[in-house]
Amino acid sequence: MKNAITEMKSLDIYVNSLSQKKYENIKPLLVNKDKARINMLSFDIHIQNYNFLLEESSIQSDIFSLKNVAKNFSWKSNIESILTKNSFEALILTDIDRNILWVNDGFSKMTGYPKNYAVRKTPSFLQGRSTSAEVRERIKQKLQLGNPFKEVIINHKKDKTEYKCELHIFPLKDKNEVTHFLALEKQIA
Repeated sequence: MKNAITEMKSLDIYVNSLSQKKYENIKPLLVNKDKARINMLSFDIHIQNYNFLLEESSIQSDIFSLKNVAKNFSWKSNIESILTKNSFEALILTDIDRNILWVNDGFSKMTGYPKNYAVRKTPSFLQGRSTSAEVRERIKQKLQLGNPFKEVIINHKKDKTEYKCELHIFPLKDKNEVTHFLALEKQIA
């Protein structure tokens, strides 16, 4: 009985946090008298919230890590704003010569490469025979301009499978000079 009360409280908290429109969408599920269905709904809500909290925790960890690196530099860019306003799976921080200094845990999940394997390499190690020379040249030119940009490139995971990777690259500047690049990456269909 105690578990049922706890589950109902959790469901109440969730339902009270919904907008009227979202509540109307799930209302038919709530009036079902089948207890197993209510318990399952409560569990689904918990899992969704848990996954959201994990993602938020990961982003906060990435922000913390990059802010620690930023203490050594006077970057004008707001790292927290960049990470919270843009979607990504992987983060790659490089120096001006594109040598990787740091990657987040999402990098390993997306590519299959351990974090320590990537450090001191350039991101080109992810490229392979299907990576367009034209796109590589376009990225190189955009990096020289020193402005944020997006590009899509074919990369290769550790197991050699290809994937389309959307890059969103932010030059990090100390005064007016680019000192580092932060790449936000995600696999796209």
